[in-house]
Amino acid sequence: MTLQEHIKEGILLLDGAMGTQLTARGARGNNELWGVEHPEVLADVHRAYVAAGAQAVITDTFGGNSAKLAKAGLGDRADELNRRLVEIAREAVRGRAWVLADVGPTGQFVEPYGDLTEAQMTDVFRRQIAVLLEAGADGIIVETMMDVTEAVCAVRATKGIAAGVPVLVTMTFDLNPRGFRTLMGVSPAQAASRLAETGPDAVGANCGGLLPVQYAALCSEMSTATSLPIIAEPNAGLPELEDGVTVFKEPPETFGAIVPDLIKAGVKVMGGCCGTGPAHIQAMSNALKMMKK
Repeated sequence: MTLQEHIKEGILLLDGAMGTQLTARGARGNNELWGVEHPEVLADVHRAYVAAGAQAVITDTFGGNSAKLAKAGLGDRADELNRRLVEIAREAVRGRAWVLADVGPTGQFVEPYGDLTEAQMTDVFRRQIAVLLEAGADGIIVETMMDVTEAVCAVRATKGIAAGVPVLVTMTFDLNPRGFRTLMGVSPAQAASRLAETGPDAVGANCGGLLPVQYAALCSEMSTATSLPIIAEPNAGLPELEDGVTVFKEPPETFGAIVPDLIKAGVKVMGGCCGTGPAHIQAMSNALKMMKK
C-alpha cells in the first residue's frame, strides 16, 4: 500500500516532537547540524517513535531551507545537511515506517508583507525539497506555516519537482475573540480552501497556542472547507517556563483521549508537536487500536 492509499483508507499515525527530544538528549545550537553530527542519537529518536507506533517519521529538516541555514552560517552546507538527515531517518526505520521530509517556514515573508515575490519564495523551497526527494524521502510535510501564501509556495515547489509525490501541509493557529486564526488573520476554513487548490494529499494544523482538546473543533472547521484528509499535530499543552526552561506538561493520556474526537472531525493523519514524545504517540496508537476492536 502506498502512503497516499494509506491516508485515504485509514489513519496515518505520525511521530511527535523532534526539537524537544533532541534538546533532552543534549542538543544545542542548530538542530540540523547537531543531528548530522550526532547521527546515532537522532536515529534513536526516530526508532523510539516507530517502537511507539508511528507509521511515518519526520526528518530533522524543519529549519533546513537555505534562508534559515544562511542565518546560522550554514548556507553553503544546505544540500549536505538535508541529504544526510534523510539518510539517517531512512537508516533508522529500515522500511518499518515511511519517511516524511520536514519543510518549515523560511523566516521571511512574501510581498507585500516582506521582500520576496512568490516566485522567489518557491525557489527557496524548491532547492531544499529537490534534495530531500533525491535523498529518498517518501513524501514531504510542510509544517508550522503562519502565512498561507508561503505554504502554497512550498506545495507548488514540491509538485513542480514531482507531481505525484505525497505532500502534507499544516498551518499554525491561535485562538482569539474571532475564533481560530493564523498570525495573518486567516481562518481554518479559508486556509484549508486555499491550500486544497494546490493539490496536497492532506491539510491541517500543528503547534500553535492551543490545548490538545481544542484541536477537534479547529480540524472540524477545516473539514467543512475541503474533502481532503485533515492533519492534527497538537503541542503537549501550552508552554511554561521552569527555571528558564520551556516545558510542556500535557500528559500522554490526553493524546489518547482526543483520538475519537479528532477522527469525528475528519482527521486522518495525526501525531504530536512541541513537547510530545514517544509516550504521547504510544497513547494515540493504543487509542486507535481500541477503536478497531
